[in-house]
Amino acid sequence: MDLHLRYNQPKQTVAAGEVIFGSPEVIVMAGPCAVESRDSYLACARSLMEMGVRVLRGGAFKPRTSPYSFAGLGREGLKILAEAREATGLAVVTEVLDPRDVELVAAHADILQIGSRNMQNFALLHEVGQCGHPVMLKRGMAATCEEWLLAAEHIRASGNERIILCERGIRTFETQTRTTLDLSAVPALKELAPYPVVVDPSHSSGKSELVGAMARAAVAVGADGLLVEVHPDPAHALCDGRQSLDPAGFSELLQELRRVAKAVGRLIRDEKRGAHSPGKETQLLKIKQGVANDDY
Repeated sequence: MDLHLRYNQPKQTVAAGEVIFGSPEVIVMAGPCAVESRDSYLACARSLMEMGVRVLRGGAFKPRTSPYSFAGLGREGLKILAEAREATGLAVVTEVLDPRDVELVAAHADILQIGSRNMQNFALLHEVGQCGHPVMLKRGMAATCEEWLLAAEHIRASGNERIILCERGIRTFETQTRTTLDLSAVPALKELAPYPVVVDPSHSSGKSELVGAMARAAVAVGADGLLVEVHPDPAHALCDGRQSLDPAGFSELLQELRRVAKAVGRLIRDEKRGAHSPGKETQLLKIKQGVANDDY
């Protein structure tokens, strides 16, 4: 084990606007894999807001295996994300690919995502470490937990401790799923590191019919958040439609997730409650778990 890793450190929360990762609330992040057009993304964002989603996801810059696949709208996509944030009041998470784009992306988003392919892009890790924005660091598709934590250490050593770890599946010999979702990593990392841990059940499974089961399991094992792909018309999505839920299916899943969260002493925000009024159930859970009001 590397002696520089922060094993058994006090747990920390990471705030992104009014959202706090690592609190009793399981933070639900959702949206299309990529921002495809202004009208469709804004409509989807408003729908997700009404369901109780806390953070909007959407890629403006997309790393694609094939150079001929849709790679996002770039700067125009960032403008659409910023407009959606303004229209809904929700925080936004999006991926940054190039160290030269960190300042640009940070001006339009609340959370900077480092994708699986860039987990060990050290120049990029150092740049987001100096930025100060919350960083969601996805696990590399062949990375061990120690390698993953050392990648997070590059961000921390550059001056930024606002780190969220995202388990998104690792490559194994199995071919029935896109990758193998390592849910054992969630409690393992909670024992080893101080950072909140979230799970991406969409990229890991690669199939929309598996997303619900993996999302429920992730909440059950203690994930602090979920990153779910939701598209208004998955069959015609320009990116990863096969693993995307439609709004109706996602709404049903949210109801199931709320029941699971309650069973394990957590909560997922109810869509009927305003974003700025946590409600009695939230207040009681904060008191029960010893979370100070100022920290939640």
